[in-house]
Amino acid sequence: MINLLLLGVVMLAVGGCACVLWAERGGPRWVRRVATVTLAVSELVRRSRRRRRRSVDRTTSGGD
Repeated sequence: MINLLLLGVVMLAVGGCACVLWAERGGPRWVRRVATVTLAVSELVRRSRRRRRRSVDRTTSGGD
């Protein structure tokens, strides 16, 4: 069951990346919308990782 869920997430990511590439080459309107959503979600994930990394750095370096 978990394998199907992970496969679905991977397929969505690959499809989103394909839409970003297609939109760069002037794809249809729906492709540009999917590309916009994909880029927005990737930015949210990137910011979340930065925040998580900062909080881990503070807890590990604060004990010295």
